Amino acid sequence: MAADRRTVIENCSIATVDPQDTEYANGHVVLLGNRIESLGAGRAPDGLEDVERRIDATGHLVTPGLVNTHHHFYQWITRGLATDHNLFDWLVALYPTWARIDEQMVRAAAQGSLAMMARGGVTTAMDHHYVFPKGSGDLSGAIIGAARDMGVRFTLARGSMDRSEKDGGLPPDFAVETLEGALAATEETVRQHHDASFDAMTQVAVAPCSPFSVSTELMRQGAESARRLGVRLHTHGSETVEEEKFCHELFGMGPTDYFESTGWLGEDVWMAHCVHMNDSDIDAFARTGTGVAHCPSSNARLAAGIARVPDMLKAGVPVGLGVDGTASNESGELHTELRNALLINRLGAHREAALNARQALRLGTHGGARVLGRASQIGSLEPGKLADLVLWKMDTLAHASIADPVAALVFGAAAPVTASFVNGRQIVEDGRLLHADEDAIARSTREEAQRLARIAAQG
Repeated sequence: MAADRRTVIENCSIATVDPQDTEYANGHVVLLGNRIESLGAGRAPDGLEDVERRIDATGHLVTPGLVNTHHHFYQWITRGLATDHNLFDWLVALYPTWARIDEQMVRAAAQGSLAMMARGGVTTAMDHHYVFPKGSGDLSGAIIGAARDMGVRFTLARGSMDRSEKDGGLPPDFAVETLEGALAATEETVRQHHDASFDAMTQVAVAPCSPFSVSTELMRQGAESARRLGVRLHTHGSETVEEEKFCHELFGMGPTDYFESTGWLGEDVWMAHCVHMNDSDIDAFARTGTGVAHCPSSNARLAAGIARVPDMLKAGVPVGLGVDGTASNESGELHTELRNALLINRLGAHREAALNARQALRLGTHGGARVLGRASQIGSLEPGKLADLVLWKMDTLAHASIADPVAALVFGAAAPVTASFVNGRQIVEDGRLLHADEDAIARSTREEAQRLARIAAQG
């Protein structure tokens, strides 16, 4: 999209997810280059110059693009395995297979993960990749390249593990890095790929995997490195009761206290899951501005529990949504997490008052942008923000009889995506990717999944 050319979208319902939750029953959005120039009720102003395209969006709801805050792309080629396990047993079952991935597998898996998200309304994705077997190739480069080719805004959380089975951890000994190797490789990834500009398409975070797969020194030095480099920090936290027990046995304290002792609470930090949080844990996250990636489907799949999202939001904790890896959420779609976040949280203590449709949409858009440190750029439809937005088709059999389009999007079936824009460039049209061959991706992911299974079976 040329910087001086406009796209005009008209005749649509709009949920801006701005600070006032402004909505228009019938409105317009004007894009200028890669920015939102204006929006409002009714048709676009007359006399706009350099209009390259006009879209009649009758029957559509326009929202900010969805923002995914936690994922493991490589797991796309190990879906459907260990389907009746809790987290620790699931990890023990799958680590020996994951430890045999290579660059070709990771690229195919990243393409599959990104394609599924993008065609379902995700405009900003992230990947927490922490498995780097020796001699496996340039895995970070493969992931970043796949996101670039797909046209999705992207954060790579460069993960690491240095606590293997011999040290009391879960990963096989051959699947981890050394402390020095992990720190050096992570810093090099930041220096090569992180873009700090307003309209950055690629950013990098420092992301040791979890307390039970990482040494205390890697946690502490990782935090110091991230802050010296000016990037964000990400890890798993408080996911299961087993993790809580592990932290008390190994460190003499719970996960939140452990994170604070290693420098891992702050406005530049976000944690995945945070299911088992007491009041003091939530207060600590709120006090420090530490964010949470809520992954309702994965938490249910692994029987981890129900995160206290309503209490987090009331306390002021930043919360976004995450797909999590597709070995624990086989659908790999974020728009289903809007519905699951709302429904699963209503099974908790707050029942029907836990979340409403607009709160769920905010989690998946502005909440995610805040968690990734990009709320000034994406996550809501406001003049001057980046042109990342989705046109959801709401006039089909699945949704047409629901008067409230936001309720239809969140409570109803997955809505078709007529168009998705990232940085002002359209990447999806009528539910199909414009810059990738979905059938070819399906073939390559199937082939790589089969190849990985053969290698793992050979030991």
